[in-house]
Amino acid sequence: MGLLDKLRGELIDIIEWIDDTRHTLVWRFPRYHNQIKNGAQLIVRPGQQAIFVHRGEVADIFEPGHYTLTTDNLPILSTIMGWKHGFDSPFKAEVYFVSTRQVTDLKWGTPNPIMLRDPDFGPLRLRAFGTYALKAIDPKALLEELVGTDGTFETDELTELMRSIIVEAFADLIGTQQVAALDLAARYREMAEDLRKSVCERIDDEYGLEVPQLFIVNISLPEEVEKALDTRSSMGVIGDMNRFQQYQMGQAMMAAAENPSGGGAAEGMGLGMGFAMANRMVQGTAAMPQAAAPPPPPSVATWHVSVNGQTSGPLTAQQLAQGVASGQYGPQTYVWTAGMPNWLPAAQVPQLAALFGATPPPPPPA
Repeated sequence: MGLLDKLRGELIDIIEWIDDTRHTLVWRFPRYHNQIKNGAQLIVRPGQQAIFVHRGEVADIFEPGHYTLTTDNLPILSTIMGWKHGFDSPFKAEVYFVSTRQVTDLKWGTPNPIMLRDPDFGPLRLRAFGTYALKAIDPKALLEELVGTDGTFETDELTELMRSIIVEAFADLIGTQQVAALDLAARYREMAEDLRKSVCERIDDEYGLEVPQLFIVNISLPEEVEKALDTRSSMGVIGDMNRFQQYQMGQAMMAAAENPSGGGAAEGMGLGMGFAMANRMVQGTAAMPQAAAPPPPPSVATWHVSVNGQTSGPLTAQQLAQGVASGQYGPQTYVWTAGMPNWLPAAQVPQLAALFGATPPPPPPA
C-alpha cells in the first residue's frame, strides 16, 4: 500500500453514531485531523441530530436522515469557508451528535428537609423525592452552554444541576400553594405537573433542555411526627378507651390463668389486675344512675270524737274500734276527720259503719 492510499484510508468516508448507551447526550465523532472527504456519507439516526462546528463556531445542523456532504447541504459551512463552486477534498470540521430522545429513570430528591408552616400541625420539616426524564430540544444551546469541547457528555454531569433546580422549584411550589401535610398525597399528580412546568421554564431557553416527565414519588414527614400520627390514628380506631382497657385486662387474666407455671409473679399480676378490674367496676357502678327512692307511705286517717261536749283525738281507726268494743263510743257518738264538712254520728260514716254491726233479732221462743 502506497503512502497516498494510506492517507486516503485515513480520510473519513462515513460519519455516524451507533448509540449503545442510555445516558449519553452528546458524542463527538472521532476523526483524523478533522478531515472529511468531499462526498462523505452522513447518517443521522432517529433520536439524533448532527452538528458541524468549524473553528469553535456552530455551522450546519442535520436532522435524522442520510446525507452526501456537498456545498448544497452545507450552506453555512460553505459561506464560512468561502466556497463558491464547491470545496476541495478534504475539509476540516468537528461533528457532534446530540441525542434528542428522552433519558428516563433519572432521580431527584431533597438533600435537606424543607420547612413548611402547616395549618394543622404548625411548623413541619418535609422531605421529597421522585424521578424525571430529560430531553435535548435545542442542541445548539446545549453545545454552547454545557458541552463545550467535551468528547462525551453524560447525564451524570447534569445530575447536581438538575437536582438543585428541581429542589428549588419544589420549595417555591409548596411555599406558594400552602397545601396541608395530610392533603399532599392526594395532590401528587397536580403538584408534579406544576413542578415540571416550573423546571422547564428555568432550563429550556438557557440550556436547551426539557423535562417531558416528572413524578413525585413520596413526600415524607419526620419520623417522630409520623409516629405521633400513627398513635393518634390508633386511638381513633380503638374508640372507647375504658372498654378497650377492660378487654385487655380480661385477656391478660385469661392468659395468666392458662399459665400455671407463672408462680408468684403470675399471682401478683393477677392480684393487680383484679384490683384494677374492681376499681373499674366501682367506677362503672358510680357512673350508673341511682334508682329512684320509693314514695312515702300513705298517711293514716285520724279521727276526732265528741262525747258529752268534750272532744278527744286524734285517734286512729284501730283506737276508735277499741273504744267501740269497750262501749266507750256508740253509734250516735259524733266523729270528724279531715275531708268531712261537719260532725256526724259514727254509724252514718261509711268508713266506721262496719264497727257497728247489725242488731241481732230476738231469739226464737223456747
